Amino acid sequence: MKRITLIFAFVLCVVLGASAQIENPVTWSYGQKKISKTEAIVFLKATIEDGWHIYSQNVKPGGPIKTTITFSPSKDYTKVGATSEPKPMTKFEKTFDMNVSYFEKQVIFQQKVKLNKANTTVKGKIEFMVCNDSKCLPPSDVDFSVQVK
Repeated sequence: MKRITLIFAFVLCVVLGASAQIENPVTWSYGQKKISKTEAIVFLKATIEDGWHIYSQNVKPGGPIKTTITFSPSKDYTKVGATSEPKPMTKFEKTFDMNVSYFEKQVIFQQKVKLNKANTTVKGKIEFMVCNDSKCLPPSDVDFSVQVK
């Protein structure tokens, strides 16, 4: 009887452990390119697992959570214009009763910055929501830090 109880407990732990794994279908990487002594471009790259997508920064109200990129205020740099993104895919989603713009596989967001100091660190936060054909995960926040030299 002890052996059956022990086996049952082991199987229960394995099943619960497997179901408790957190899905993380998006990984982020960061880079920069200095384009002059006083300007640089910061790159924020999302790599998205097959079957998943994240939404554009330009989703209209009433739709899914759009990707929002916030740069931390600093005396060392100033944002130049808005954060750019490539042309997204667009499709009608019945859930939201509207066309939504999104990215699959990967997307690189770019932000030009004016440097007030030769070497600085550009920091901020990315908020995004990832979905597949059957579900959406809760919105995630990711902090980023990019050393500009």
